[in-house]
Amino acid sequence: MNARSRTVIAAALVLGITSGPVAAHAAPAPVPAELAAPVVRTPPNAAALEKAIAGLGPEHRDATAALVRVGGTSGSWRGSSGVADIRTGRDAVEQGRFRAGSVTKTFTSAVVLQLAAEGRVDLDRPVRSYLPATVPDTYSTVTVRQLLNYTSGIPAADGPGDSFEAQWQHRFDITDPHAQLANAFAKKPEFTPGSAQHYLNIDYTVLGVLIEKVTGTTYEEAVARRILKPLGLRQTSFPARTQTKIHGPHNRGYQAVVKADGSRELRDVTEWNSSDRWAAGDIISTTADLERFTIALFSGRIVPKAQLEEMFTVPAVKDFVSGKDATLTAGMSRMVLPDGTVAWGKTGGRHGYNTAIGGTRDLSRTLVYSVNSTDAKGQDMNPVALGIVMAAFAK
Repeated sequence: MNARSRTVIAAALVLGITSGPVAAHAAPAPVPAELAAPVVRTPPNAAALEKAIAGLGPEHRDATAALVRVGGTSGSWRGSSGVADIRTGRDAVEQGRFRAGSVTKTFTSAVVLQLAAEGRVDLDRPVRSYLPATVPDTYSTVTVRQLLNYTSGIPAADGPGDSFEAQWQHRFDITDPHAQLANAFAKKPEFTPGSAQHYLNIDYTVLGVLIEKVTGTTYEEAVARRILKPLGLRQTSFPARTQTKIHGPHNRGYQAVVKADGSRELRDVTEWNSSDRWAAGDIISTTADLERFTIALFSGRIVPKAQLEEMFTVPAVKDFVSGKDATLTAGMSRMVLPDGTVAWGKTGGRHGYNTAIGGTRDLSRTLVYSVNSTDAKGQDMNPVALGIVMAAFAK
């Protein structure tokens, strides 16, 4: 694959890792299932996948470890590389748990769409009618669907800052989602609801509160009852509000930091409070669990097929940041590879961890990976992750 193709894929897959997505191609209307992508008939290219994750560890520029599962009706491949921690140099734990970041949004979206299927949530109803004490009149026209596909116009809540050092200093802060919402709702809308798309966590924070209001339980329990337990996702969990550790076997995450003398330090960022992301990005899982979830989701076994179309429907608007056609759906995104293959899925980034789930809509090819990126929140896609995607969908 040539350099231009690599650039196209990287631009499309950076969705969910940065707040300003860039699209390679986009569709303003739903794509019928039978036309969503060419069927992938060839088995996974094992040699290309092994090469993509070779040589990872503390000396590698971009990642210390990677866990990969490629599946689908065309065949499967499993692989891992790198180290579980740079202090001992022990091999990466293939079934290790990790922070999956914004992949959480796919779970959140699925629960909301289940509630819609049950008639308990109307996607075209203003969210203020469900949460009158939370959503002010300024945002009275914002609908549930606009939260799901990031077209609400609600601005982000204030945080400690975008730099790694600023976030590092506040890594153990405990964040109240209601305080985040009050902060965001005190600001003016970024745009008229439904007129543009802006990928921000705040939409899914509102949806987390909505889930709690409608179900009468916590967000975490609602997801567990409706998705984790029925699918047997025993290695998937949500950390408690005060929790900073990843419990169970896991590969430690690191952030590359340039010191005053110009040397490079790998700072351990495994322990981190993720309450500031909550329903938008604090899930912990494994590649096996996320693969099972992806297959069940695409198959219509989690969300009824009528509501599942929301996850494969891109709104006909422009991206607020780039001005290009939108690519995000309700909890996922659409990407067209250079050979015409259409892939759907979600990426996520937490310091030390980059994650992705997805595949072709016909499930002829699926992909789940966790890469222990040394700059997981960087503006560009991690090169190791890009190599994995290229190898996974190579024909």
